[in-house]
Amino acid sequence: MIDLRLGDCIELMKEINNNSIDLTITSPPYDDLRNYNSNINLKEIANELYRITKDGGIIVWVVGDKVKNGSKSLTSFKQALLFNEIGFNVYDVIIYEKTSPSAPHKNRYFNAFEYMFVFSKGKPKTINLLCDRKNKWAGTYSGVITKREKDGSLTTKEKKLVNEYSIRTNIWTYAVGNNKSSSDKIAFQHPAIFPEKLAEDNILSWSNEGDVVLDCFMGSGTTGKMCKLLNRNFIGIEIDRNYFNIAKDRIESAKGGQQ
Repeated sequence: MIDLRLGDCIELMKEINNNSIDLTITSPPYDDLRNYNSNINLKEIANELYRITKDGGIIVWVVGDKVKNGSKSLTSFKQALLFNEIGFNVYDVIIYEKTSPSAPHKNRYFNAFEYMFVFSKGKPKTINLLCDRKNKWAGTYSGVITKREKDGSLTTKEKKLVNEYSIRTNIWTYAVGNNKSSSDKIAFQHPAIFPEKLAEDNILSWSNEGDVVLDCFMGSGTTGKMCKLLNRNFIGIEIDRNYFNIAKDRIESAKGGQQ
């Protein structure tokens, strides 16, 4: 199921049933860094997301900060605190590192990351941790494993074989820009897309095939495209007609299991 909706996200989310969304992956307009032709009421949006998210569901909220009057805005943390106050757990905070950082403000380091806040409604029901961090000592054995018995003695167990890969860290690095974030040229008609691999990794981490995934700020449709390719159901909401059409074209052109 691919369900694309044009209009205001608050009004359209009100049409979604309670406790029906397994996962939301989105990046809201923030700090007037781009002209998205929309204004958002974050508190109302957060409340609607809480209502429609299943118990154990996840929201991945991709956001950064701008520099204003010589100071970081801290928009990201303010938004995270709001979600926490209305009932979401801040289950994890992942750093989205970019291989091509943006130009710095005067006398500042290059800005090379944004935050991906992982909010959960209670205990997450789906956790598929990605294991792709290559182990230097793969194929060898770690130190002797011992176990403390009830009488206080130590029993020696077999050594543990080191696997080829371990769980990745909470710093996720992606190439960004033309022919890096996406191979779809049309996607770059949107001013700020995130990499398809970023969407893919979060979809795989926090959902299973057949789950319902939402992007309430659909933009160029990256989340929707990857949901189609990964056999997830998708609901996308976008207020800007031009961006909506871009997303629609991208998702319809994707070769996946969803129709």
